[in-house]
Amino acid sequence: MNFIKRQPPGRLIAAGFALVILAGAALLMLPVSVRDGAQVTPIDALFTSTSAVCVTGLIAIDTADHFTVFGRTIVALLIQVGGLGVTSVGVGFILVAGKRVGFKSRLLVREAMNMENGKGIVRLVKSILLMTLCFEGAGALLSFLVFVQDHPPVEAIGISIFHSIAAFNNSGFDILGGLQNLIPYQNNLLLNLTTAGLIIFGGLGFLVILDILKKRSFRALALHSKVVIVMSAVLILLGTLLLKATENVTWLGAFFQSVSARTAGFSTYPIGSFTDAGLFVLILLMFVGASPGSTGGGIKTTTLFALLQATRSAATGRMPTAFRRTVAGEVVQKAFIVTLLSAFVVCGGTFILCLLEPDLTFLQLLFEATSAFGTVGLSTGITPQLQPASKLIVILIMYTGRIGPLTVASLWAFRTEQHVWYSEETITIG
Repeated sequence: MNFIKRQPPGRLIAAGFALVILAGAALLMLPVSVRDGAQVTPIDALFTSTSAVCVTGLIAIDTADHFTVFGRTIVALLIQVGGLGVTSVGVGFILVAGKRVGFKSRLLVREAMNMENGKGIVRLVKSILLMTLCFEGAGALLSFLVFVQDHPPVEAIGISIFHSIAAFNNSGFDILGGLQNLIPYQNNLLLNLTTAGLIIFGGLGFLVILDILKKRSFRALALHSKVVIVMSAVLILLGTLLLKATENVTWLGAFFQSVSARTAGFSTYPIGSFTDAGLFVLILLMFVGASPGSTGGGIKTTTLFALLQATRSAATGRMPTAFRRTVAGEVVQKAFIVTLLSAFVVCGGTFILCLLEPDLTFLQLLFEATSAFGTVGLSTGITPQLQPASKLIVILIMYTGRIGPLTVASLWAFRTEQHVWYSEETITIG
């Protein structure tokens, strides 16, 4: 027990996600989870569990065609745990049990939510749980109005609840069967807007939503909230315009795919039929992803913003600023480190996949690796075709994308006091 207490928060969070993934895989292998006549191999169960906990949505086997109601419930619970975060869920159980939340638990939540301090952690967790319930409840109700037209009422309720959980937690799972995702509903305005709304709010981050509800004025919002809102709006608009220009889709379809590509993974059009230009646009959106403290992945909108401000600062010689605030130098430094590590994960993963899957194209494999890292779930349709070794690589990429490349890089680092300082010297850049 003392050994566990001595571990840094990042290592405990990573271990928590790994344990939930393994437990989920074991549950999905149970006979009660698998439909009669269907076959679920250990690697496919592990892949599904990882994809659910990492709120990705990539699937090696169709969820509806292979799992029973019990199995699909397990998948939904894994998505919920993965979206909220293992630490937040753990604190939630502590509160329900009426126990006191200890300092270590507060520290873990602070680390998982990327908070500067641990003030108000318990109140924050309560707000997150209530907020999630409200958004998912509203999403399920609106989705039911659509699904009940094609399914019996009881079945429509189950599909609606599952869909709302998957959408708000930015996980592109569906239980409609046949690997069709939301393609049958590509022109349904209510379902498209409901799903997009859940994705957007889930991707903004809980801290931003709470800031909006509290202050209700853009001018009064914290700098972090302003950056997240502006960058999210710009990326959605830019993605919509580029996808409309490159693909034969409706404006609604372009908007939905622009929103979904930022980490949700739902698709209303077959991604495998997109042009190379369209796939490249999706890759860029997937790499950026959602925002810090949200249910999504990627390098995050704030990281891209810091990079853009640093670039402008280097070109003009002025300090990086935004909304009459100076962006701290350590923020810019962290943004570059996160982006570099993320690019290394995507490029390294793509290279290994190219070695393992020589029959697939480079763009298909790059798309798959980026989707896995950004915890998106979009695919050109190659996921079920991957051999076991390739699926393991994708599993590792999804896991790294969910807990963060910086956290992974620090898992084996032990802090030691620095006793030697060296003289400083410059090098030429550019």
